[in-house]
Amino acid sequence: MSNDGFSVGGSFGGSFGGGPAQGAGQPAAPAAPSAPAGPSGLVGDLARPAPAGGAASGEVIIDVTTQTFMSDVIEASRDRPVLVDFWAPWCGPCKQLTPILEKAVESARGAVVLAKMNIDENPEVASQLGIQSIPAVIAFKNGQPLDGFMGVQPESQIKAFIERVAGPIGPSPAEQVLAEADTAHEAGDFARAAELYAGVLSMEADNAKAFGGLAQCMVATGDVARAREVLAAAPEGIAGDPAIAAAKAAIDLAEQAGSLGDLAELEARIEADPGDHQARFDLAVALGSGPDKEKAVDHLIEIVRRDREWNEDGARLQLLQFFEAWGHKDPATGYGRRRLSSVLFR
Repeated sequence: MSNDGFSVGGSFGGSFGGGPAQGAGQPAAPAAPSAPAGPSGLVGDLARPAPAGGAASGEVIIDVTTQTFMSDVIEASRDRPVLVDFWAPWCGPCKQLTPILEKAVESARGAVVLAKMNIDENPEVASQLGIQSIPAVIAFKNGQPLDGFMGVQPESQIKAFIERVAGPIGPSPAEQVLAEADTAHEAGDFARAAELYAGVLSMEADNAKAFGGLAQCMVATGDVARAREVLAAAPEGIAGDPAIAAAKAAIDLAEQAGSLGDLAELEARIEADPGDHQARFDLAVALGSGPDKEKAVDHLIEIVRRDREWNEDGARLQLLQFFEAWGHKDPATGYGRRRLSSVLFR
C-alpha cells in the first residue's frame, strides 16, 4: 500500500482503492472490450514491436500508446523508473496535474521518465490496471508497477514520490545557486545575493524565492522603487507564494519607516513620556527596517505589556508584519516570537 491512498499489485490485476486525493480525479470513461491476452498477461498489442524513439531515445516526457507500452514503459523501466500518467482530454483535474507533474519530472534531471497515456485512445492498459478515476499516476520499475497516486498533488509531494521510486535526486543547479544566494543575503552581501538571485531567474523564470530574494536585496540597499519593479515583473501564478508576500511586507515596512523622520526626536519623546505609545511604535517601525531589529521588537513588546488593546492591538499586529518581512530564518524573528509568547501566555 503506498502512502498516497491505493495499492499497486505486482501484476496488471492490481486495484486502486482508498479515499480521493487532493483535487480528486474524475471517473474514467468505460473501457473498450479488451483484446485477447498474450503470454505475458498483457493485451496482445503490447507485445508488438514499438517504433524507435520514446523513453529509449533519452526523452524524459513522452506520449505512450497501447502499442508502445511494452517498449516505452515495461522494458524502459528496467533502466530507470517510468511514471505513467493516465489522462483524458475531458478531465479537468488532469489539466491541473500535467504542468506540475512535468515540472517535477524535468527537475529530476533524467532520474525518471514520464509516459503520458490518453485513456480515450488507449483504454486497454488502464482497464487491466483497474483504474476507475483519473488522473492516476503509476510508477513502473524493473518491468513491474511499484507505486502510484490519484488526483492532483502539490509539487512537493510529487517530488517526494519521485524520490521514493528513484532514490534521492539532490538539488538542481537552480536550487544550488538559490542556496548560495540565500547564504550571501543572510551574510549581508546584498550585491552578491542579488546577482545570484538574478542567475536563478535566468534558469527558472518563475522561481518565487528568487523574485522575493532579489526584491529583498533591493529593499536592503534602500532601492524600494526597484524592489517594487522586481515584484511587478513576477508571473501572476506565483503572486501568492510566501516569498513574494515576505518581499511585499518588507517593501511596505521600508516605506513606512521612510516617512517617520528624525529618530532622535522619537527617542526624546519616549524618554520624556514612556507611555507615549505612538512615539514608541513609530520608533519600532523605523528600527525594524534596519539592523536594530531586536530593539524594534523590544519597543513593540513594551507596548503590548503596557496596553495590549492600544491602537486595536496594533503593536502585536506590527510584530507579525515584522516576522513576515524578516522571514522565519532571521534570528530576530525567533527572538520576537519568544518575547511575544512570554508576554501573551505568562
